[in-house]
Parts: sequence; C-alpha cells; structure tokens
Amino acid sequence: MRPRSLADFFGQEELVGANAFLREAIEKGEAPSSIFWGPPGSGKTTLAHIIAEKTKADFIELSAVGSGIKNLRAAIERAEESKRLNIRTILFVDEIHRWNKAQQDALLPHVEHGLITLIGATTENPSFEVISALLSRVRVFVLKRLSEAHLLEILRRALTNKTHGLGQEKIKIDEDTLHLITHLSNGDARAALTTLEICAKQQKNVTSELVKQVVQKSNLLYDKNGEEHYNIISALHKSLRGGDGHAGLYWLARMLEAGEDPLYIARRLLRFAAEDVGVEDNFATVLANNVFDTCHKLGMPECSVHLAQLVIYLAHAKKSIAAYQGYNKAKADVEQFGNLGVPLHLRNAPTDLMKDLGYGKDYKYTPLQDSSGQEYFPEELNGRKYY
Repeated sequence: MRPRSLADFFGQEELVGANAFLREAIEKGEAPSSIFWGPPGSGKTTLAHIIAEKTKADFIELSAVGSGIKNLRAAIERAEESKRLNIRTILFVDEIHRWNKAQQDALLPHVEHGLITLIGATTENPSFEVISALLSRVRVFVLKRLSEAHLLEILRRALTNKTHGLGQEKIKIDEDTLHLITHLSNGDARAALTTLEICAKQQKNVTSELVKQVVQKSNLLYDKNGEEHYNIISALHKSLRGGDGHAGLYWLARMLEAGEDPLYIARRLLRFAAEDVGVEDNFATVLANNVFDTCHKLGMPECSVHLAQLVIYLAHAKKSIAAYQGYNKAKADVEQFGNLGVPLHLRNAPTDLMKDLGYGKDYKYTPLQDSSGQEYFPEELNGRKYY
C-alpha cells in the first residue's frame, strides 16, 4: 500500500502541499540531498520512494542498523555505473543516526560531487546525531506525526484497493472501529495498517474488541535515549514552573506509561525542588527526597502515586530561584577572580606560628561580640550580594 505518487501521499502538507518547496523540487526532478526527520510511520521512506519514482532514479536502500562502509562502497560502485548510463542515483539510508562518524564521513565526497542524491531518514534530532559536515550539504525536512484524519484516509484507501489492499476481502468494519485504530496508532501509518491487516486475518468482521486484543496497549512515542525523552521531561519541568499541576500530571503519566525509569523522574523533581521552589518552601526538597527514596523502595506501579503527589505539590508551591541564581553568581566570581586568599581574620590558627603570622587576628566571635562590621569575603569582593 505504499503510495507511488504525491497524489496518494497523505499528510505533510507543509512539505509536499501546493507551492511547497519540496513538492516543486520533486515535480521538477531536482530534489536535493536531504535528511527526513520525523516520528515512525510519518512517511519518510515513502517520500524517498516517490522522489525516486518521479525522477526516474536508481533507488538504493540501506538500513544503517545492519550496513556499513562495505555496503556503502558497493552502492557507490553501482552509482558510478549508473552515472555512465546517465542515470541518477538516490541513496536512501534508513535510521542514518545509527551510522558512526566514520561511516557518515564516507558519504561526504559523493554527496559533494553529486554522484548520489542522499536521503537519510531519522527519528532522532539530526543536530545531535548527524555530523555537521554532512548537515551542511543537505536540506533537513521535518515530518510531523500524522493526524487521525490522515490515518483514516490511509486505512480507507487500504480497504478499497483491490490490487494491494483489502478491497477483495469483503472486510466489515464500522467508523468507530476505524477511529479506534487511528487513535491507538499514535500518528504512525505503518502501525495503523499493520493493526488493520492483523485484524483482517483474524476475522472478516473487524470489531473494536478485536482491535483492542490485537493492539493490547497503544505504542507511545517515547525513546528513553532520544529527543522525545528530553522534550517530555522539559514539558513536565516547565508545567510545574508555570504552576500547572494538571499538565504536570499528564507529562508524568506520558513518561511512566511509556516505561520511563521512575528514579530518573524523581531525580529531576528533586533538582526542581531546589532550583525552582528553593527557599520559598524548603519542605519541597524534603518531600522530593522522600519520594525519591520511596521510588527506590517500591518501584512501579506503586510509586506512581507518590510521584503524582510530588508533582502536584511542586506545581502549587511558591517559587524562588534565589539559591540557583545566587550560586551561579558566586561561581562566576570564582571563575573570574581565581583563588583569592582567605582574609587573615577568618583563617584557622591551630599553631603558634600561624598566630604570629596574624591568622585569626581581630576576628570577632559573633555569639559574644558585636560582629556587625566584620567582612567575610576576600577584600576584592567585599560587599558582594548574590541573592
């Protein structure tokens, strides 16, 4: 059911809609070397196939998971042979972020000299996963997760297509069940089609109950080592900073239900308690530390309610960044002024020699003396205020 033309390609209107740069480039047969960055099932591979079809190019597909320099060399030899026949070559590298620096470096001269048109697909932020030299030679196009409306169009196309789809199978499925499949697919066209196919193989009458049995649980987009991991923890942090406990609970649930380590979340909340709540509510740090210990003892799913309690508390607590800003200001002075000497009156004087050198001289013992005028900074920083 992979679309073979832009007419059958649903979604990504900003990239391939009317008057969009990429669409016009494809129509002219001038699509540039590109990185397609987007979530699973958003159309990255399909778009690469359409470009190859439209430009009449030789299409070479590699998966970065199981290929390397040897496979790349074979592809380059094939591209050189195609060039002699005046045939352009599109090299599609799926999950290009999995290639190491040396493997990505090997692409550079061939992209630079136009031997191949590179199309790399990645679910990870290319700013972090693709070397800068390669990024400077390609265009990065961002694909978004497909809407449920787009997924419905894709499923209906599969149900009516008699050549590649289920058009001859006489499958019965109502609108509510179709909507359920799209909802559980989380914007992933491949997941939606796979679910429909498995259900259709089970029985001709596809019901919501069957879909739930097949899917079991929606596959939440959440890579614990990828960008979405950092996006969601950032959303939790900013929700709490803004005092929105409801949004905080949502992002917490997104992480926990996708399998995030509760200790990771507890560590971040413990930091938040000091950085963002700080001295306005010192109990926040005590509670966060206790919840961290509780997560150690209980684990999931039991500790989810403790994390929820902490999220709500932190969202509604008064906020102060005095400690956070104060430390950063003190750190800046340390970096700027280096190892300033401790004033003599503040130094410890455990030996007679140290006393003779003036260590501890004129120090005013606060419990028994008026020390209101006593300085505690090095002379160069007297009077500094950090908070």
